Amino acid sequence: MYSRNERMKAIELYIKYDKTIAAVIRELGYPNRGSLPRWYKAYLKEQETGALWDKYSRHPRFSEEQKLAAVTHFLEHGRNLSRTVRLMGYPSKETLRKWCDELAPECRKKRVGGLQYTEEQKKEAVIALCTRNGSAKAIAREYGVSREALYNWKKGLLGKEDSTEMPKAEAQPLNNEKDALLSEIASLKRQIKGLKLEKAILEGTAEILKKDPGVVPTNLTNKEKVILADALIDEYPLTEVLTHLQMARSTYFYHRKIVSMPGKYDELRRRIVELFDENGRRYGYRRIHALLVREKTRISEKVVRRLMGESGLEVFQRKRRKYCSYQGEDNPGADNIIERNFNADAPNLKWLTDITEFSIPAGKIYLSPIVDCFDGLLPSWSIGTNPDAALVNSMLDRATETLIEGEYPLVHSDRGSHYRWPGWISRMHNAGLQRSMSKKGCSPDNAACEGFFGRLKNEMFYNRSWVGVDIEEFIDVLDKYLVWYNEKRIKISLGAMSPVEYRRSLGLTA
Repeated sequence: MYSRNERMKAIELYIKYDKTIAAVIRELGYPNRGSLPRWYKAYLKEQETGALWDKYSRHPRFSEEQKLAAVTHFLEHGRNLSRTVRLMGYPSKETLRKWCDELAPECRKKRVGGLQYTEEQKKEAVIALCTRNGSAKAIAREYGVSREALYNWKKGLLGKEDSTEMPKAEAQPLNNEKDALLSEIASLKRQIKGLKLEKAILEGTAEILKKDPGVVPTNLTNKEKVILADALIDEYPLTEVLTHLQMARSTYFYHRKIVSMPGKYDELRRRIVELFDENGRRYGYRRIHALLVREKTRISEKVVRRLMGESGLEVFQRKRRKYCSYQGEDNPGADNIIERNFNADAPNLKWLTDITEFSIPAGKIYLSPIVDCFDGLLPSWSIGTNPDAALVNSMLDRATETLIEGEYPLVHSDRGSHYRWPGWISRMHNAGLQRSMSKKGCSPDNAACEGFFGRLKNEMFYNRSWVGVDIEEFIDVLDKYLVWYNEKRIKISLGAMSPVEYRRSLGLTA
């Protein structure tokens, strides 16, 4: 609101400056462009009619009769402001209170007994409100007033420039202190947000990228930074993440585009997975590479190894036990003729044999095979539930049936009792076979056969659960694997061919 003198001064300058609004506002600093023309029109109307020009404002909302009716109803019906407003339908409680103070000041009920606060107490409460750490409600409770009253005090002290309760000289330091506190709070919030982002980056580096906890995020490759940023942008702004990673925005989008492009080895990766699954997840990268070469795919072994590692294709291997072989007293037996020379220039020159055990929930199963040192072919094998003489004798009988005239292989075994029983010795003698035995408790003397058992169990036994499988089913699975081992399982030492394929390539079998 501007006084009559202020308005007249503005109108006089408006007339003097040829009704240039901008010149008046520039000199006086008031009013706005819409108010000055209205003041001038009201001034002209006053000159014509003689009415006071500053009373051109809108008519009162309620007439004098309505005011009197509302006050009369208030006085005659219990002097309750809320009930009067509800029944009359007008005005507000504050307006009715003013009407009562104006028309019947001595009749309206006055509140008594309330606490009176000095200006110093109000100032102290307002300072506590502006510098609080907790809620405004707690401050109001501390000073024994309502929250609304506390904010009314603040508005009275700080909200008006011409307030007599708190002069500008006193309010300015309070405002400055408030602004400094708010600025410090904002700075602390930014620091906390930055620390949370740094923590998230370090955790992502360890969990997502599988890096060491002590690695510096800014030393990561651009590709790794893109992966980390994509994982964090759902919770933090991209600009802040890139700032902490010291990565340009253009670099981020460039490498993100590269990552989203079709991979160079996508088709090859799918074929590697198919070959890995087709062979019972038993082939490492060398055999997979050999199969790809068969398919006329020219690729490096290192690329195959990398792609298998990225795809998580790993051949299951049981952790090796520490070698501890007991060498006890020698018992009578055959000499160790083979002496760990497991190479043979032709089939059926050197045979190896031993017994291995498979323990499943349904029981124990035993395998007794013959391994040919020439190419690893299994001429025969026996599977049973007891490691007795019948197991090894039947295996030897089937093996000798495969020999042709003039073939008398050397048969090497450990010093187990199965290979010193009369039945075994007589069969060896009748077939013209020569015996060879390892030293007692020295498994490396039969390492080639032990190696076959290790590959067998890694590829067929250890990589699956046998719960619910009975003995007959297990024997069937084991027998099928041994047939596959002979006919289809490729060996790198044989030019990526199976033993049967290798012999056919040499013309040794039909």
